[in-house]
Amino acid sequence: MKLSKKLSPAAVEAAKPEADPYRVWDTVVPQLHLRVQPSGIKSWNVQWSRSSSKSLGKWPGVTVESARTKARTILAETDQHGAPLAVATPKDRGTVSDACREYVAALRKDGRESAAVDAERRFDRTVHADKLGRIKLANLHEDDVTAWRDRIEAGDLPDLPVKKGRPPKAKPLSKSSVNRVRTMLVAALNHAVTRRKVSPERAIEWTTVKPLKGSTRRRELYLDRAQRRALLAHAGDDLRDLMTCIALTGCRPGDPAAMLRKDYDARHGTATFRTKGHTRTVPLSPDARALFKRMACGKLPTAPMFTNAGKPWRPYDWAAPVRAAAEAAELPPGVVLYTLRHCWITDAIVGGMDLLTVAKLAGTSLAMIEKHYGHLVQGAARDKLAEVSFL
Repeated sequence: MKLSKKLSPAAVEAAKPEADPYRVWDTVVPQLHLRVQPSGIKSWNVQWSRSSSKSLGKWPGVTVESARTKARTILAETDQHGAPLAVATPKDRGTVSDACREYVAALRKDGRESAAVDAERRFDRTVHADKLGRIKLANLHEDDVTAWRDRIEAGDLPDLPVKKGRPPKAKPLSKSSVNRVRTMLVAALNHAVTRRKVSPERAIEWTTVKPLKGSTRRRELYLDRAQRRALLAHAGDDLRDLMTCIALTGCRPGDPAAMLRKDYDARHGTATFRTKGHTRTVPLSPDARALFKRMACGKLPTAPMFTNAGKPWRPYDWAAPVRAAAEAAELPPGVVLYTLRHCWITDAIVGGMDLLTVAKLAGTSLAMIEKHYGHLVQGAARDKLAEVSFL
């Protein structure tokens, strides 16, 4: 039989020893109980699961109200972390690199392969190769994270083994790239907190390192049609098809890479892209329809629409070939596959398409289009105003 009552100093004093130990549960904090030993010793305990409890001290050294305060604190920690911090947080559970690798594994387990590959490559470059990766989670300090952020911005990192699509020599990163890597690192370290690999109290060491300011530069590199044709001419067949899709639809590089044959509707002339956490179906221009018709020919519904030497494109498989094609075409430095998306959005706006339609077709928000391309609308408006006589 479970003995429960509202414990008070008088009730505790009245609890007499018996032949066997017994418990008196508090009705104010139901998980708190007083354990009375045959020897007369009385101690406080709080139970947070069927088989888990923690001693809070002995009566009368620990008063009734003090025991309740301690019990409430432990129960609050349990509600937030699954167990009291003293139990949930081991003294040492790995390094920063370990936390990053576990985060990548968690992304893969959730089916977020693209995000996992992106995080893995960024961590390879900026964390595992850097001394930050060797720091134990329990010893990580704000100064360590700040110094790491400054190193990757300056390109002050050791060389890496040669890997497809990635040069071995570290280069300085833009503020936007630094902020993206910082966001991933914070996500990995926060994941370590939820996995109880490090105390939540340590999170202040990385959350106080804020993103760099001035990183939201609008995209400037634009290729005219002759330059785009030159880029396509110097690309291999499979890469040319991928590039053409982006140039004609304004989609992200990952969109055609993830596209299946069934995502092309020849009857209605539409293509469905299933990336960035949502699905969108867009109408195709005559040139785009001709491309998709050719790519769909002879393929089963579940076959990849765009392939790389017969295999599905993987994230960043195209990075090195695009750079090589741009160099061969003697284009300005900085050309990437995303440049073609920027060109499409620019041409669509300058050509008179309204921003909302551009945003829907490109699969982004109106706010992002206005932030990066609003200047084009203002320029077009000035030109039109110059043609109108108001007086």
